[in-house]
Formats: sequence, C-alpha cells, structure tokens
Amino acid sequence: MAYNHGVKFSEVPTSILPAVEVSAAIPFIVGTAPIGMTDTANVNKPVLCYSYAEAVEKFGFVPAKGDASSGLKKFEYSISGFIQSQFALYGVKPVIIVNVLDPAKHKVTASTTSVTLDSKTGSAIIAETGIIPSTVTLTGSGSAYVAGTDYITAFDDDGNLVISSQKGSDGEFLCTTGAPLTFAAEKTDPTKVTPDDVVGGVDSSGNKAGLELIGECFPRFRLVPGIVLAPGFSSNATVAAVMAAKCANINELFKAICLIDVPTDTVKQYSDVPAWKSTNNIVDESQVVCWPMVALDGVAYHMSTQLAGLIGQVDGENDDVPYVSPSNKNFQMTSSVLEDGTEVWLDQGTDAKYLNSQGIVTAINWTNGWVCWGNRTACYPSNTDVKDNFLPIRRMFNWIGNTLVQTNWQRVDYPLTRRQIDTIVDSANIWLNGLAARQYILGGRVEFLETENPTTDLMNGIARFHVYITPPSPNESIEFILEYDPSYVQTLFG
Repeated sequence: MAYNHGVKFSEVPTSILPAVEVSAAIPFIVGTAPIGMTDTANVNKPVLCYSYAEAVEKFGFVPAKGDASSGLKKFEYSISGFIQSQFALYGVKPVIIVNVLDPAKHKVTASTTSVTLDSKTGSAIIAETGIIPSTVTLTGSGSAYVAGTDYITAFDDDGNLVISSQKGSDGEFLCTTGAPLTFAAEKTDPTKVTPDDVVGGVDSSGNKAGLELIGECFPRFRLVPGIVLAPGFSSNATVAAVMAAKCANINELFKAICLIDVPTDTVKQYSDVPAWKSTNNIVDESQVVCWPMVALDGVAYHMSTQLAGLIGQVDGENDDVPYVSPSNKNFQMTSSVLEDGTEVWLDQGTDAKYLNSQGIVTAINWTNGWVCWGNRTACYPSNTDVKDNFLPIRRMFNWIGNTLVQTNWQRVDYPLTRRQIDTIVDSANIWLNGLAARQYILGGRVEFLETENPTTDLMNGIARFHVYITPPSPNESIEFILEYDPSYVQTLFG
C-alpha cells in the first residue's frame, strides 16, 4: 500500500444498475418506396426516421390512388402506406425503414411522351408517379433543354412530376410554352420487386440487403426493432419464414415479433384462412397472422401496416411497456375488405371467434367501433404455452430479455466474483420488483442457481441467471353466471 498522510477518498462501482430504456414497438419495415423522388442512395440501407416529414424527405411519398377494379384507393408503394399509417394515423415514432426498390433495376419507361408548358406559369404536370428526375429529357424546336438551367423539376402532393421553365434575363421563359415538347423519362416500378429482393441476403462483397439488414439496426442506432413487417410480401411463405428466423435471433441476442398478412386476393373466405396458415407453415411463436385488409374512407391498408401502428400506440399509452394487448383497441378504419374491394363483415360470436381460435388476428365492428380482435400468435392452437401463444406475453418476454441483455452488457468481462453475481442479481430484481409494483408483471425474480452453474462452466467464465417472470394474461373471456333467486320474492311483503 502506498504511503498516505492526510485525507483522501476513493470510489467503487455502483452495486445497482439502472435499466436501459428500450422501446418494444419500434417497427422494422422492408418494402418499396418511390425513391426516385428523393435520395436514390437509400436502397438496401436501414434509415431511422422520427417524423412524417423526415420519412418523406428520405423515401419520397405517393398517396393511395384509385383502383377501378376494386373501387378502393391503394398504395403503389408499401412504404408510402406505412408512413401514412404510422405517422398520420397512429402518431408513433421512431421507425426503421429499408427500401429494396432499386431505381437502377426496378424501372420502366414513362408512358408520357409529350408535354405542354403553360404559357402563363411556364409549368406542366406529368400525371405519372415514380418519375426519376435524373432520367428526364425535354426537347423542343430541335434542341434539348438542360435540367437545372432551362427548367427545374419538383413533385406535387400527389407524387406527380412538375416541370417548370426557368426565365432568362429578359424575363421570358427559356423553354417553349403553349406548344408540345418531347418528353422522355424512366420511372420506378414497384411491381418488379420480388420476394427475393425482400428476403435479401449477403453478396460476395459482404453487402447486406433486405431482411438481412435487421442486424445493422443496433450497431447503427442503438435500437432494437420490436416488430418486423413487409406489407405486400409477407404472404409469401419464404418471406414469412425468413421474417420469423430473423425475429428469433437478432444479432444473436435479441428477439422481436413479425406481422404476416394473409393474401386476400386468393383467400377470400374466413373459413379458408386456417388452411392457408397451415399450408404455408405459418406456425411460429414470433409470427402474428392478419386477415383481411382494412380500409379508411376507401383507402386500403394491409392489416400488418395498421397493426404495427396500433401496437406502438397501445405501448405508448402504457409507459412503453408491452404488457397490454392491441386486441379490442381501435384500428383507424371504416371497413374490412378484400383485395378486390369486397367488404368483410365478421360475426364476433362465430366467424371472428373461429379465426382467433386458430391463432389469427382480425378486425370486427362491435360496441366500441372497429377494433383489432385477437390475442394469439401463429403458434396457437398447436402450441399452448402461454409465453408463446399470447401476444402480449410473448412481447413481454422479448422486451424483458432484450432489456436484460442491454442493461448487463456493461458487466461483460468483469471478474466473475460474488460481487459481480450480486450486482447482476440485485439490479435485475429491483427492476422486476418495480414492474410488479406497477402491475406490468404479476411477479418476477432472478436467481443464481448452483444446479445451472457447474464448476467447469464457472471456471470457463460462463455464468447463468434464472429469470422467473409472470406477465398478466389478457382477460380474453369474461363470464357472468345468472341465477334466479326466489328469496327476493319476499320483498313483495315489505
């Protein structure tokens, strides 16, 4: 010991660690965006967005357009529909978006070949969405006009390209107005994006794409996705299987749930949904099966798109703790529909009950309006373990596990001493006691058990902690038993 003469002080690490705040409902969406409208670098790249404006700035936006065959308005680009739902309808943030539409590959030639600039404004609207401004050519009177010098481009609120002529020093338009000009351009085509693009993978250079990019979320943003969705693609069996696999092992540490849409163009009867679910092997505890679609004033949404927003909204109303089910909470909808526009009306007592009994989430119009209806994950009814088949309990296990990993990561590589063990156990127990006091769980504790920690493992630096937790089950059934009591007849005699 060094010689000391006087007064000094020292510090020891705090024996109790505060929990890291984890948002359980951060959505990770893989889909298509009109990326030609904005930054074309946002292809196969996770992008974190906290607002509607930020998402539109980074991915562009095309509103739902009328579909003559169904009578509905539909989103060409799945990410546009998600942005509208998440920010405008549910007001939930943040989101992590991956656009897999590559304007270099997923494109077609624009059908517009001629445009006439207005003589007064010098502008014209190209009534096509998805135009890629960098590909535009404008020719008149035998000469090609130069973008940025002779004319500029922008987009209106409907996603249509607006061409505006610049003016010269004499105040006259540099481009011919009032007469047809030759127009040519390419536009993005979301129909060319395939399930393989959504699944993605890793190329020979190590570049990741599609769902494979979920592993970059925590290194990039220090955020763990809680919900994975791919509207318009999750009905593909391969996509659904990969989604489940990714949810079970994010960064080999974390877990999430994924939302799977049943295709309503082929599965049109509620009674056929369980067979589709079984045939396509949608039976994982991380999967949530949704049928049919939902519509708000004629604008159609995949149910997974709105369910992601609803889950986030419900979490936000409960201190960001995912112990409350989204079932019996209001969707932003006015009808339940199929792809062809046919309205779906489910009887809660028979049709919807049957779907729920098969592990399928749906929507019903009941005493409190249009609501999400169903608490079970896709593993039900074959898996009756409540931690797997009840959606809020499954999410609570994910959230508690994800939180424990992040909170205790700072303790990795500390000497495996009694103090290390006590710090981890005491910190976790204090946190769980707080959850129990607020009734987010019925009870919980962490123990360091000798039976689970053999000497050889401890010598090798491996310590295991047993976590016992009981999140509350959703009160799925309430029953009143009525009985006629003849003793009350005596009240007739005063």
